[in-house]
Amino acid sequence: MQVGVPKEIKAAEARVGLTPAGARELVAHGHRVFVETNAGSAAGFADEAYTAQGAEILDSAEAVFDAAEMIVKVKEPQSVEYKRLRADQLLFTYLHLAPDAEQTQGLIDSGCVAIAYETVTGANGGLPLLSPMSEVAGRLSVQAGAAALENVTGGAGVLLGGVPGVPPAKVTVIGGGVVGTNALRMAVGLGAHVTVVDKSIDRLRELDELYGSRLTTLYSNTENLESAVTEADLVIGAVLLPGAAAPKLVTREMIAGMRPGSAVVDVAIDQGGCFETSRPTSHAEPTYTVDGVVHYCVTNMPGCVARTSTFALTNATLPYVLQLADKGYKQALTDNSHLAAGLNVHKGQVTHEAVASNLGHTYVPAADALAS
Repeated sequence: MQVGVPKEIKAAEARVGLTPAGARELVAHGHRVFVETNAGSAAGFADEAYTAQGAEILDSAEAVFDAAEMIVKVKEPQSVEYKRLRADQLLFTYLHLAPDAEQTQGLIDSGCVAIAYETVTGANGGLPLLSPMSEVAGRLSVQAGAAALENVTGGAGVLLGGVPGVPPAKVTVIGGGVVGTNALRMAVGLGAHVTVVDKSIDRLRELDELYGSRLTTLYSNTENLESAVTEADLVIGAVLLPGAAAPKLVTREMIAGMRPGSAVVDVAIDQGGCFETSRPTSHAEPTYTVDGVVHYCVTNMPGCVARTSTFALTNATLPYVLQLADKGYKQALTDNSHLAAGLNVHKGQVTHEAVASNLGHTYVPAADALAS
């Protein structure tokens, strides 16, 4: 198979869909790899590193899209990119379609086959291609939140860990999954007073056993959520409904009840965000203020630590890339039901139920689409 790796063009996105080591594995399996020039440079991978492993460097994104049967990316295709996709071409990347009607329609119109990293499932019920970036984003969320609390960004001038004689900041983490666990780990490590809110008693019990008195656990209901949000200096939104739009758990009224200069970080913004006041931002302009509360809602948080993120992501994605390239997508999806769960759009049909439901499209099960 001919595999193409274009340079990411989303604002301040420096990750790349394939490392030189990944290119080497594909070439060893008998495939051709086309990489756009400088696609990996911001993550520390020069063109020469790819050619040394047998990849071919092309001078434009257009050339990569034209040459490739499968496109391997990191972020969802921007409008100029999904217009380059052609019928039957395979796209393997993060998509986050549920809150993005325009992109979804663009993929439908292209006739391509689009597999989303974030809905590929694992044998243990997890999301193996989402987890690495959730780990990165969870850890970054505390760094971003700490910066948002500084006076220079409009915050109240609060240090997360405090100092002797001055109490630490109060941090509330909404969601105890991968993002939330990594966020609270960092916040606890910095000495903050941390509360996690989750609807799973089993998960809260696990976190309580891990962190003991260093962490307050709260069951998620409206009253607990409201008090945990309004009393916090920093709130991190870390909720997820796989493939679907994030629920708006934090209302405008809750935001208005926070102290001026407090901050919120919405890690769920890729899926529409879990704060009613959230809107997407970029690394170039990461924050804005609503009712005196600083909002950080960058849609590609891991992109600012591109080298770490690229290694973490491609460690997880490469086995699936090899399956798709070695077998062709139909056989690979037929053989691996977990990979088949990643199929979101197939030749004009929406094949993920949550995406179809959120956007009002007809849902066609992946098995039916593949059989047609």
